[in-house]
Amino acid sequence: MSQISKSLYKKLQKQYSRRINLDLKRIKKVLQKLNNPQDQVDNVINIIGSDGKNSVLTSLKYFLEANKEKVNTFTSPHLYDVRQRFWLGDRFISVNEIKKYKQLIEKTKVKLTLFELLTCIYVLSAKNTDNTSFNLIESGLLFKKDSTNLWEAPIAQIVTNINYQHQEWVYPKTIKEICNQKVGFLSKNSNIYVGKQQLKTQKIIKKILKGNTSEKLYYGEWKIIKLKNNKYYKDKENLIRLISKNIFSDGLWDNVGLAIKVALDLGVKPKIIKKTVPKIKFEGRVNYIKGKLTKNKNYKILVDGCHSDASTKNLANHLKKIKVPIYGIWGCLKNKSPEKLIKNFKGNFRKLVTIQIPDEPNSSNPNELKRIAVENGFNSTSSSSIHEALNNIPKKEKCVVVIFGSLYLAGYILGIN
Repeated sequence: MSQISKSLYKKLQKQYSRRINLDLKRIKKVLQKLNNPQDQVDNVINIIGSDGKNSVLTSLKYFLEANKEKVNTFTSPHLYDVRQRFWLGDRFISVNEIKKYKQLIEKTKVKLTLFELLTCIYVLSAKNTDNTSFNLIESGLLFKKDSTNLWEAPIAQIVTNINYQHQEWVYPKTIKEICNQKVGFLSKNSNIYVGKQQLKTQKIIKKILKGNTSEKLYYGEWKIIKLKNNKYYKDKENLIRLISKNIFSDGLWDNVGLAIKVALDLGVKPKIIKKTVPKIKFEGRVNYIKGKLTKNKNYKILVDGCHSDASTKNLANHLKKIKVPIYGIWGCLKNKSPEKLIKNFKGNFRKLVTIQIPDEPNSSNPNELKRIAVENGFNSTSSSSIHEALNNIPKKEKCVVVIFGSLYLAGYILGIN
């Protein structure tokens, strides 16, 4: 992250509340005062869910751009630079543009949360990007009153894996109510794609969407399959072999498959899909990195921002395939149930080092994480920094070092690397 961009984001964090306040009234009031710029943002595709939103959006962006389409994207959170949230056709937004749109929004004199401000900045920047074919927009929390729920007739709404994340924002705290908040308020004039779910969750989603008049497509009408140790995307009309040196987990492959289905329906040819898959990379998602932190050639560093039951299980399943010793470096937010999530990694690590996520006030204390780890049978110690944590890894042993537990931690690692 450039120092200018870093300073700007710190100022935004001080000026605007980071607290989640689910209400569309404020953002709609701002947009109305700005002459409803969202109405000039065309071909919107919403991506909604608990896990997998970013990897689906990223994959779909790769496919559409390979098809010579111009794409805008809005993602959340950013990993190491606030500008990453705003892709405008062929570039990221500039710091000066963020400042300019911020000033324009502030003239409305409506108090917004930080995420609402960033959403408004995206809408204004997307409106002013010429010749854009598609706008891919990742939702924040839930969807019913999320600030990205601004369009009555998006061309598609993509539902990724839904799980028990964000229970604290619903009542009753059930998977049914989480599903209702995420899919019960989708457009009735769109094309809805529902990715792979737990069987119970899929039944709930189908029941909620029964009265929705949009075209609905569910996982099963397409799928990722294995044939003779090779992966394929399969639907009624297509069988596309999938080859990649960058995608390592079954969960990520399911997300790629969902993006392939949408891309095919948007007119991207199978041969373009096949040619593009090897180019897809996901930062901070089962991501092997090279750089300043990887000077020791004896170990590989894998970074994963997993912070839910589904995503930690996805990483743990990948780690089971690794043949050399694995050392973990773990940081986690307090509200992400670290006691529950670490249990998914039993048997994975030779040693687990806990750290605090830098510049993140909601980070769990490393000593508390160490206590949780030890109580769950892990050989664990705590460290005061990522560099000290790496010094706890044997220097001469061939191994994999996994830094995991939070997208904020993943972003910090990628930023310093």
